[in-house]
Amino acid sequence: MRILLFTGKGGVGKTSLAAATGVKLAQLGHRTLVMSIDAAHSLGDSFDQDTDLFHLQTSDPLPINDRLSIMELNIQKEIKRHWKEISSYITAVLRTTGITGVEAEELAILPGMEELSAMMYINQYSREGSYDVVVLDAAPTAESMRFISMPTTLDWYMKHIFPFQRNLLRAVRPIANRVAPFELPTDSYFLNIRDLFGKLEGVNEIMEDPQVTSVRLVTNPEKMVLRETQRAFVYFSLHGLTVDTVIVNRLLPANVTDRWFKDWHTSQEKVLSEIEEYFAPVPVKRVPLFEHEVLGKQRLEDLAQVLYPGQQDPSVVTRTEKSYTFAKRDGGYEVRVLLPFATKGEVALFKKGDELVVEIGTLRRHVGLPRSMETLLPGRARLENQVLTIEMKEAQ
Repeated sequence: MRILLFTGKGGVGKTSLAAATGVKLAQLGHRTLVMSIDAAHSLGDSFDQDTDLFHLQTSDPLPINDRLSIMELNIQKEIKRHWKEISSYITAVLRTTGITGVEAEELAILPGMEELSAMMYINQYSREGSYDVVVLDAAPTAESMRFISMPTTLDWYMKHIFPFQRNLLRAVRPIANRVAPFELPTDSYFLNIRDLFGKLEGVNEIMEDPQVTSVRLVTNPEKMVLRETQRAFVYFSLHGLTVDTVIVNRLLPANVTDRWFKDWHTSQEKVLSEIEEYFAPVPVKRVPLFEHEVLGKQRLEDLAQVLYPGQQDPSVVTRTEKSYTFAKRDGGYEVRVLLPFATKGEVALFKKGDELVVEIGTLRRHVGLPRSMETLLPGRARLENQVLTIEMKEAQ
């Protein structure tokens, strides 16, 4: 099963692009699911479905045709399906503070529940072979970052905290419940957590396998949007995911020549050149601003034809190597940059703000640095097997 994860800053058009990708995949004969994991769902609207009916359904996939289904996670129904013991306990604790029933139930929806529910479905569909391709319409960038880090965080909790916490509470619960203002969680609470972890086991390997999962970053040709896209690229690289395409959406068409749009053309071309330089060698797709809102199956097909001309298959694996990776070695930090065809004599390095810039002849590669490395400077570098390894040092 292939997984295509579409993400970007809120409002860049990722839902339309994810939906159009699903339409194209289905046309090519792939059993396809487009799943929205954005709390502010708009996937049903994109297909011009009866949204009231759609939202009243369970989180089960809704067929569009015999090859394409769409799905919007309903967190309230997911809680009843997967989080019942956990949610019930948190609700009960909140009620002891004087918070009313409905408000307590709303506050019992903890950050991460929706993301973990989506991960469980991905794992389930992968194990069952239910679909050929799952297209994820992810939340805006910050929530997407939380989404991909969830399995690692939960794995650490289950290995280091869960056994200790469970055994401790089992020992002190009879005494503590006599004096505490609320009852401590029962063992069924911990069984619920363990059951959830079992449903998530192995999803990390799925997400980090470039033969299975590819990230498609959606951006607009605007400076503020580009900065967030760059940060997302760094974060996905840090978590071991492969970005195989950057999609620049809503470009002003060249035939729009009105004087009022002159500055827009100029600024968009400038940002486009920055995008091409920053993300190379990751391919950049350009999608124009349409004359009308992309809504309904026909217009999604029109968008799909622009995005994937002819018989181009969106599910084909085009990139498996990561552009760069970060590592910690002997107490120091390293950046490893893939540089095919480069030779030692033509590589130069310098730091620019929170970026490491690698020059190869007349070309430049920009490597955004994570926060832990932003204050460091490039030190010794070595080029071996087409990989440039740069040691990052504290400023002297």
